[in-house]
Amino acid sequence: MKRLLFISLIHVATISIYGQSKKTKDKNAIKEMCGCFEVTFNFAETFNYSKDTTYKPSKIKVSKGLEWAGLIEDSRNKISIQHILQVGNPTKPMIVKHWRQDWLYQNKIFYTYNGDNNWIFEQKSKKNVKKQWTQKVYQVDDSPRYEGSGTWVHVDGKSYWENTTTAPLPRREYTKRSDYNITLRGNRQEITDYGWVHDQNNSKILRETGKEDVIIAKEKGYNTYKKVPDNRCKAASDWWFSHKNKWQLVRNKWDEIYGRNTNLTLRTKVDNKPLYKHLFSDKITEKNKMNQIIESFVKK
Repeated sequence: MKRLLFISLIHVATISIYGQSKKTKDKNAIKEMCGCFEVTFNFAETFNYSKDTTYKPSKIKVSKGLEWAGLIEDSRNKISIQHILQVGNPTKPMIVKHWRQDWLYQNKIFYTYNGDNNWIFEQKSKKNVKKQWTQKVYQVDDSPRYEGSGTWVHVDGKSYWENTTTAPLPRREYTKRSDYNITLRGNRQEITDYGWVHDQNNSKILRETGKEDVIIAKEKGYNTYKKVPDNRCKAASDWWFSHKNKWQLVRNKWDEIYGRNTNLTLRTKVDNKPLYKHLFSDKITEKNKMNQIIESFVKK
């Protein structure tokens, strides 16, 4: 009996150690996405399924810049990374608060994009997300964008994570295209010897109430992040550290909204301005004012 108990304890300890080491590998891979990077964004429409004979595919889009990705939270089950773009003249660059990605371990709470600035609240079972990481991606104003859950894989010297989820139109498209309203994003984050890659296989989808989704086109995205010395992103990191307290207040308000655990629909504009233009103003720094502005975009 004692021998069986001893063997059982060893088995439990082995599983525990393996689990911890796997989770540590996951966290280390995620944190490899922090630092200063030369970024190249590549997008090309690949296949056209539209029945419209006048359909014109989106033009190939290639853009480059420096991007600083700063670790703003590193706790037991959460890693948060803020991205800041640094573009223009290196001696006097323009700084743009970019997207944010949060990684949550065994997260059960999801807001899934459903088109027309609406996100559907969903609570999954623990079984469905066991040992998985959810990547939650946020807009420049910390409003929701897309999120999905998957398992980090470490095999044959590779570390990668994959997921497919719905998302709004990308910024390069939403002011130009009205023939689709959802991007079905096939995301792959892979750590490389030079930094990391965001590899995408996307579908452009038209979703209408009471009808089946229609895929009008496919798109390939291949965004490379080449790590460079941190001092090249000093302007971006300096900007963040001088503005981070303001954006912490903004995240706190959004956390309160997400914590309502209900479907979320947002207005595109208030007082004829999108949310980011309100929040990016240096005149808006007071907590209550920021909370009022953010709340004014939430449809009741």
